[in-house]
Amino acid sequence: MTTLTMYQVDAFTNELFRGNPAAVLVLDDWLPVETMQNIAAENNLAETAFLKRNTSGWDLRWFTPVHEVNFCGHATLASSHVLLHEMAVDGELSFETRVGTLRVHKTDAGYQLDFPSFNPEPVTDILGALKDITGRNDITAFQNFENVFVELENEQAVLDFVPDLPKITAFDPFGMVITAKGDEHDFVSRYFVPHAGIPEDPVTGSIHSTLVPYWAGKLGKTQLSAFQRSNRGGHLLCELSGDRVLITGSAVTFMKAEIYLP
Repeated sequence: MTTLTMYQVDAFTNELFRGNPAAVLVLDDWLPVETMQNIAAENNLAETAFLKRNTSGWDLRWFTPVHEVNFCGHATLASSHVLLHEMAVDGELSFETRVGTLRVHKTDAGYQLDFPSFNPEPVTDILGALKDITGRNDITAFQNFENVFVELENEQAVLDFVPDLPKITAFDPFGMVITAKGDEHDFVSRYFVPHAGIPEDPVTGSIHSTLVPYWAGKLGKTQLSAFQRSNRGGHLLCELSGDRVLITGSAVTFMKAEIYLP
């Protein structure tokens, strides 16, 4: 029997039971993919992160309850919190991932994530479906490599939106983001990924790699305050810096546990 240490961290919050929970396992070497997927399914959180050392930093992978994903922000933040806070690793962190190198360092405001910027692109063949789901004939929509985005008229419309999850599931492999100019923040959003086993993600770092360049262009500013308006909620301080998006957020540890594998 193999015993492993697993942490559970609430990301993009400084309060327990808020933000987005992620599980984190720091490994000596990768487990079989089937085992990592089974652990993620057992946890039934939006993401479980697995990381191991490489010659210059860390390799990082993320699994939803259903499959491995290309990009996850909140579980990167959770992993950074485990390394820097729980394991006392020194200095800036460098993670090698499917979307390239991600860097994280501790600041007075929390943890700053250095992510690639994925500029918004025109929506191609699902514009009609987006109009049907939102109940609007005249919509502003865009996409990146993994999600479609719809801008709604105001923050209340984002709060009131009732997702048709079966129809959004049909967008597979795309998730769906709704966003609007915020009342107290520069912009707000919600995110639905039912095909990945995540009906609504509480707080999502990765979607801000596209939301930030979109709202920076729309609002004419590069430093932005964002809030994800899920039930748990989460605050992200964002900056567009050339072809990178810098996101700062806090995290708190909920649990440290042992898991037992055959």
